Amino acid sequence: QVQLVESGGGLVQPGDSLRLSCEASGFNFNYYAMAWFRQAPGKEREGISCISTSGGRTNYLYSVKGRFTISRDNAKDAVYLQMNNLKPEDTAVYYCAAPILSGYGCYAPPLSRDFNSWGQGTQVTVSS
Repeated sequence: QVQLVESGGGLVQPGDSLRLSCEASGFNFNYYAMAWFRQAPGKEREGISCISTSGGRTNYLYSVKGRFTISRDNAKDAVYLQMNNLKPEDTAVYYCAAPILSGYGCYAPPLSRDFNSWGQGTQVTVSS
């Protein structure tokens, strides 16, 4: 079955950087766009970035554009999220997600309704 395992979260100070990783298994990773979501306490899960199958197309939530970079390594079945200049409002549990359909194209920031496979999440806390 589909498995997504995130890692790389932690406690950092404002302005610091983190790189999240997600290792995928159980499906043909190369055929699926991938995405990162996050959920802060008391808030709904929001899609922050997605990447096409080849990595040639990416999309970002406006609030992270220019600070976060999504990438993937199809040889390793892995997707990454480089987060720079972190802010306290970035504090959340971050989730890797695979879409329901292999045809999902990542033409806009991701929406939860298009995804049905989720990792367990990794906590990112930004605090001074």
